[in-house]
Amino acid sequence: MGEVKASSAWVARHSSHVFVDSLGLEKVVDELHGNLPSVAWDFEGIHYFDNGPLTVQYLLVLDTLNFCFWPDEELNYDHLAAGLKAALENDSSVFDADRLRSYTGPQLRELLNWSRPLPLEDERIRLLHEVGTELEKSFGGKAANLVTAAGNSAVALVELVTRHFPGFRDHSVYKGHQVFLYKRAQIFVADLWGAFKGQGYGSFHDIDSITIFADYIIPAVLRQLGVLTYSPTLATIVDGNKELASGTEEEVEIRACTIYAVEKMRELIGVKAGKKVLSVQLDLWLWSCGVKLSSLPHHRTLSIYY
Repeated sequence: MGEVKASSAWVARHSSHVFVDSLGLEKVVDELHGNLPSVAWDFEGIHYFDNGPLTVQYLLVLDTLNFCFWPDEELNYDHLAAGLKAALENDSSVFDADRLRSYTGPQLRELLNWSRPLPLEDERIRLLHEVGTELEKSFGGKAANLVTAAGNSAVALVELVTRHFPGFRDHSVYKGHQVFLYKRAQIFVADLWGAFKGQGYGSFHDIDSITIFADYIIPAVLRQLGVLTYSPTLATIVDGNKELASGTEEEVEIRACTIYAVEKMRELIGVKAGKKVLSVQLDLWLWSCGVKLSSLPHHRTLSIYY
C-alpha cells in the first residue's frame, strides 16, 4: 500500500489535467470532521453471507467480476452482487474452482439472470478461468485458504492476490513512472472486513493501510464537492460522455489524484477530529453519495480494473 500511496502522490504532484483543490478539500473536511459519516456495510441485502468460507469464495468471485458496468445503462453493481448471491443460494457448488475454470459467457449471464451480453464479457470469463485455475493450483480450490495465508494482514492479502492473479494487477505507467492503484484487490479486503465485521476472515490488524478504491464514481463525487478540478479539455470529455482510453495520462490522473485527495482528507480529519478515520469508511460514504446522484458525469473507460 506504500507503493499505491507514493505513486499516487507522485502523479498528483506532476498532474497536467486533474488537480486537487486544497481549499475545496479543507472545506469538505471542515463539514465532515465534527460529524464523521457512518454508512452501514450491506451484507444482509444484495450480498451473500453465511459467516463462513463460502462467503469468502463468493466475495472473491464478486470482486473478480466487479468492473465496467457503464456501457450498459441498465446494468449496475447490485445486479452483479444479487445475481451471484441468488446463484449461490440455488447451488452451493456454483463457485467451486473447477466450475469457475469452465464457465462461458452465456452461462455467466444465466447465473446473473441477465438477458444480453455483459460489457467486456470475454474478459470477465477469462478472469473467472484465471481465478479458478490458480485457486485450484495454489490454495486447494478455496478462497478461504488464500485469506488465511495472509495472516490477518490486509497488505499481505493484497500482495497475495496481485501475485497469484494477474487480472488484479492494476498498474499503469505515467510519465515514465510506475503507478499502482489496486482497486479490486483492495476492495476484496474491504469486503471481507465489512462482511465479517472485522472478525474471523475479516480480521486485519492493518486495515488502516487500505486506500480509497479508485473507480468511476468516487472521482465524480470529489469533483462535485470541489475537491478535484479538471482541465477544460478533460472536463469536455467527461461531461460529454466521451470515452477516455485506458492508460492515458488523463485516466491515470483521475484515479491517482482520487487516492491522493482522500488520503489527504483522511489526514486532515484525523488532525481536526482527533481520531482516526479509515479510507475504507470514506470510500463507502463517497460511493453512497455518488450512487444517489445517478446523473453525475463520470469518466468512461473500458477497463477490467474498475
